Amino acid sequence: MTQDENKEGIKGMANPGRYGIERIAYLLMRLTGLGLLGYFIAHVYETSNILRGRMGWDEFLALTQTTEGHIFLVLVIGMCVFHTGNGIRIMLGHGGVGVGKPARPDYPYDPASQNYRHKIGIYSSIVLAAVAMMYGMAVMFGE
Repeated sequence: MTQDENKEGIKGMANPGRYGIERIAYLLMRLTGLGLLGYFIAHVYETSNILRGRMGWDEFLALTQTTEGHIFLVLVIGMCVFHTGNGIRIMLGHGGVGVGKPARPDYPYDPASQNYRHKIGIYSSIVLAAVAMMYGMAVMFGE
């Protein structure tokens, strides 16, 4: 690879067609982790508003009772479910579950750890997150 071909930057790193579903899961895991960290900090701040009394609590809580607040909470639900499901898949993989048998690394090297079992785990995490988000929308927006 010449130096001119290696100038894609972040666009090249985030290209999902280039590396497959494993790269998408890697990026989503990092993004959902940062998103959940931000939500945790905001949640601690929101919960500390109870020290302002009932009026202060109700005033601040009114921010989440809007359409934008509900959409934000639906995204938090999706991030939480995906991050949990994909984290369980990664922990099982590190424990050797679903990794496959070790083989001699002959060219072309096909890693046994990137098999259909782990891809099913990634897709399952995405589907579970989507279902949880739909359920959350039905609870918050439905009747």
